Amino acid sequence: MTEAVRAQAIKGAEKMDQLVTLDALALSASIRSKEISCREVMQAYLDHIEKINPLVNAIVSLRPAEELLGEAKRADQLLAQGMYLGWMHGMPQAPKDLASCRGIPTSKGSPLSSLKPDLNDAICVARVREAGAIFIGKTNVSEFGLGSNSYNPVFGVTRNAYDTSRIAGGSSGGAGAALAMRMLPVADGSDMMGSLRNPAAFNNVYGFRPTQGRVPYGAGGELFLQQLSTEGPMGRTVADVARLFATQAGYDHHCPMSGDTDVTGDAGQLERDFKGARIGWLGNYDGYLPIEEDVMALCEAALSDFTDLGCKVEQCQPDYPMEKLWETWLVHRHWLVGGNLGACFADPAQRGLLKPEAQWEVESGLHLTAADIFRASAARSDWYRAIHKLFEQYDYLLLPSAQMFPFDTATKWPRKVAGREMDTYHRWMEVVIGPTLAGLPAMSVPVGFGTNGLPMGMQIFGPARDDLGVLQLAHALEGLRPWASQAPLAVARGI
Repeated sequence: MTEAVRAQAIKGAEKMDQLVTLDALALSASIRSKEISCREVMQAYLDHIEKINPLVNAIVSLRPAEELLGEAKRADQLLAQGMYLGWMHGMPQAPKDLASCRGIPTSKGSPLSSLKPDLNDAICVARVREAGAIFIGKTNVSEFGLGSNSYNPVFGVTRNAYDTSRIAGGSSGGAGAALAMRMLPVADGSDMMGSLRNPAAFNNVYGFRPTQGRVPYGAGGELFLQQLSTEGPMGRTVADVARLFATQAGYDHHCPMSGDTDVTGDAGQLERDFKGARIGWLGNYDGYLPIEEDVMALCEAALSDFTDLGCKVEQCQPDYPMEKLWETWLVHRHWLVGGNLGACFADPAQRGLLKPEAQWEVESGLHLTAADIFRASAARSDWYRAIHKLFEQYDYLLLPSAQMFPFDTATKWPRKVAGREMDTYHRWMEVVIGPTLAGLPAMSVPVGFGTNGLPMGMQIFGPARDDLGVLQLAHALEGLRPWASQAPLAVARGI
């Protein structure tokens, strides 16, 4: 090989590596202008995934390279003919392994699921496909999405992007780690108990849980009672998150509880002056929640950034007994998980294939009465009213995104947080249930790294339907502290 040929090869390899570092909107613009081809993008991502994915196990069910490169070539041909499908034209995507995607199996992390390719797309997936994305595989999850640790008997555990001995969070752990490792430009997640907020915090990216109903969930299954989970966007910039949200959101007749959105995806809409905005810091709910000292220190240090934006930050507390909120949460979760997995539990042959935590949820749900569920719903309503009262004083509220840093992958769930015993497999994530039960828009934003080198995030949440305002505040904070631009060491060394 001559020096000239070698230099050209090195230059080409550097270009391919640089493609995966582009934010989603920059990648989109480069594809549309034909500065880069869809095939170049796909090849760059596949090469990068081959190197990086074994470190974290974030992407599963990866499709054959020749199929994906063929689809990318067809995307280029469409562009050459003047046919542009949308802002995700030719962009690699991997839906969360709880969402149906035509042509790819949906395992849900369980051996009880069929490994045959799906015949139809979930609504969220269909909208991304319509925007031009090419689906390369799935992102790993916890079994049936239960627990904030993405391990399962089908694909194993997903590891943290910043320390592969630690967990990536869950249940959107694969999405969070894949984003941080630059294996996807943006990603979808879903969130019941912080399932996209927790992995976002643990992997130094953004995760947005929209107002309940803004993103249609499903379709299929029960349509009216499943109001704790919602799908939402994840990304490395707030502008990317907002653009994906605009793609996912909006009414669909298959989902009667869905509604319209106030976000168009125009990055210009994110600019806003927050001088004089009133911000309420909930902290650890006046000592109620056990939260590691370093987690609190990072979040409290980030409060000065809001002050630098011109906001007025004050400590505040809801007028509500927080232990009652946890009891309310348990009733709702037992009831809904039991409804989803009850048939599997009732079959002795299938029951043994459910992890113990899933069995516990179903068993607990079997003991609930209609009166129990009504009382829990009334208590949930009181919680919404208590939070709404706070929003009469404050424009936005803040909470940590997690109560502890990512823990060792050998641990399924922590038995103790900040010296306090955990009595369930998910109590260590109690900090996320408030926005969920109130149905409010909440975003995990990065707030830096602890003394242990691990990332952490903080939740910004706002009044119902103020999704745009939450995104705008996150965008303003990003302008001061672009933490998500700090790539994991494995990526920095390899690019």
